[in-house]
Amino acid sequence: MAMPQTYPVQGEWTVEEMWRLPKDGNRYEVIDGVLYVTPSPSLRHQDAAGALYRKLAAYLETQSVGWVYIAPSDVVFAPRRAVEPDVYVAPLVLGKRPRSLEDVKHVVLAIEVLSPSTAATDRGVKRRLYQQHADEYWIVDLDARLIERWRPGDERPEILDGTLTWRPAGADAPLTLDLPAFFREVCDE
Repeated sequence: MAMPQTYPVQGEWTVEEMWRLPKDGNRYEVIDGVLYVTPSPSLRHQDAAGALYRKLAAYLETQSVGWVYIAPSDVVFAPRRAVEPDVYVAPLVLGKRPRSLEDVKHVVLAIEVLSPSTAATDRGVKRRLYQQHADEYWIVDLDARLIERWRPGDERPEILDGTLTWRPAGADAPLTLDLPAFFREVCDE
C-alpha cells in the first residue's frame, strides 16, 4: 500500500519541496517558507506578458545589460525563496546570457501582471521580496491601465500611465514604452 504524500506546514516550505509537487497546471512559489499557489493565467494576462517580453527582447538586443525571460521560469533567491515572475531580466554573466537557473540570484527587472488571484501577493509579499532582489519591479495593472514602478527603498510606487522610460545600469539608451498604446494592444484587440 502506498503511503500518502506529506507536505511541510506553512512557513517551512523549501524550494526543493516545492519542486517535488505534481505538475498540475498551477504555479507554485515559495517566499520565506510559505507556499503560494495560483492557477494558470488568463489569455489577456499572457498577451500583456508576451508583449512586454517582445519589447524587452528587442531593446536588450541593442543593450548589453541583461537577458529577458518569461514564465514559467523559477528564480531562486534562497533555499526558501523561489518565485516565477511573469517576465524578468537577468543580468549577464561574464558578458553573456545566464546558462542555468543557478546563475540568476538577482534580477535587473521583475514584472508581474496583476490577476484577481495574485494582486494582493504581487503588491505585498512579492513586492517586498523584489525590492530586496531586483533593481526594479513593475506591477502591470491591466484594469487601471497603469504600471506601478518600485525600486529598492521605495515606500510608494511611481505610478505610470503615459510614458515609461527604463534605463538600467550600463545601458547606452533608454527603453521608452508608450503605455496607452501598450494597453490598447493588449486590452482592446
